[in-house]
Amino acid sequence: MTIARIFTGGCQCGAVRYRAEGVLADAHICHCRMCQKASGNYFMPLANIARDNFDITRGQPSWFRSSHLVRRGFCHDCGTPLFYDMPDEDFLNIVLGSLDDPDDLPPVYQSGVESRMIWFSRLAKLPERQSDDGSELSATRHLLVLETNRQHPDYDTVHWPPMKDR
Repeated sequence: MTIARIFTGGCQCGAVRYRAEGVLADAHICHCRMCQKASGNYFMPLANIARDNFDITRGQPSWFRSSHLVRRGFCHDCGTPLFYDMPDEDFLNIVLGSLDDPDDLPPVYQSGVESRMIWFSRLAKLPERQSDDGSELSATRHLLVLETNRQHPDYDTVHWPPMKDR
């Protein structure tokens, strides 16, 4: 069952924020080489929203025309990939990792599988580690990251960066 709701998100530094109201449809992972390059990753998770149900709430994204049909929106300040846009369509694709709650929208299929990494099927068998493994070095690094973190929180803020950091 698909439920309409409000989705918010933005870039890592908080310079660009957005709001999508309704249903994010067609949630998928694209493995094509163009999405790999655009995300700097092995794949790009995407879902679309009707343009009429989408607003930029802070800043403006920069755009790169990756083909005749597609432009890709990203934050000029921190480089976060945000959108996959076909300007002639009535919808916009949101990069799902930029959502404030990305776990809320699991993909329902994969596309561009001809470029998928051949070793993906072995990921579940790899050893796992948490970010903080309990060691003194890990705890020290974790504290340093927390004290110097410039990442925007996963919710809308009135000001960013905080007034004390300006």
